[in-house]
Amino acid sequence: MEDILLYFSLKYHGQFDLIYKALERKERVDESLKKELFATIKCSYTTIISDDYPQHLKFINCPPFVLYYYGSLSLLDNECIGVIGKRDCSEYGVQATRILVENLVKQGLVIVSGMAKGIDGVGHRTALKTNGHTVAVLGSGIDYPYPPMNKELYDQLKNELIISEYPGLTPPRKDYFPKRNRIIAGLSQKLLVTEADIKSGTMITVGFALEQGKDVFAVPGRIYDCKGCNSLIQQGAKLVMSVEDILEE
Repeated sequence: MEDILLYFSLKYHGQFDLIYKALERKERVDESLKKELFATIKCSYTTIISDDYPQHLKFINCPPFVLYYYGSLSLLDNECIGVIGKRDCSEYGVQATRILVENLVKQGLVIVSGMAKGIDGVGHRTALKTNGHTVAVLGSGIDYPYPPMNKELYDQLKNELIISEYPGLTPPRKDYFPKRNRIIAGLSQKLLVTEADIKSGTMITVGFALEQGKDVFAVPGRIYDCKGCNSLIQQGAKLVMSVEDILEE
């Protein structure tokens, strides 16, 4: 059955809806195509019925049938916290992220983020610089570093853990990133937002985290810009001024 899940994941480029429909209608496996597709795999993988599939993900909405990865899945056995925020972040957001991540990894937490430009990259790089551990979830194929500016970071993260539900060189699509965010939330026991706009991918991740019953923490922002975090605090997110505000929960 694992081979069947892998086959349809490769055939349909990791798209959950198409894989689900293929399984539902009991689509036949083309053995010739299966052999051809399997030969393209360069990375490790796990399926939703495999023993090493991350347990937390089994309980989210639309759990990926297959996860492709580089690095060690055992990182997910530790307490993980999602650290997310704006792509076009301010120096304030950068500094807040660095300070909090430095202290979180010192407490043994693993940083989960999306390897995007901005806060995501700051979180990953700070964790590595502080000799901590970090996990990247891609919105593109596992062998397709995106954005290109983070190629060097991608290469470093291969020694940590990089995950994608999309195989090989599947290029990113606009709708892949919101879908990716459910995995970031699913792998994290807590979610920290260090800077955000009210309408953003960051807030989509927050929605997934709340849907999954996760605690959300937010760094307060200035009242005249980046109102997303302040809005979250108004709605009940925990206000964060230091790492102790997270750890005490």
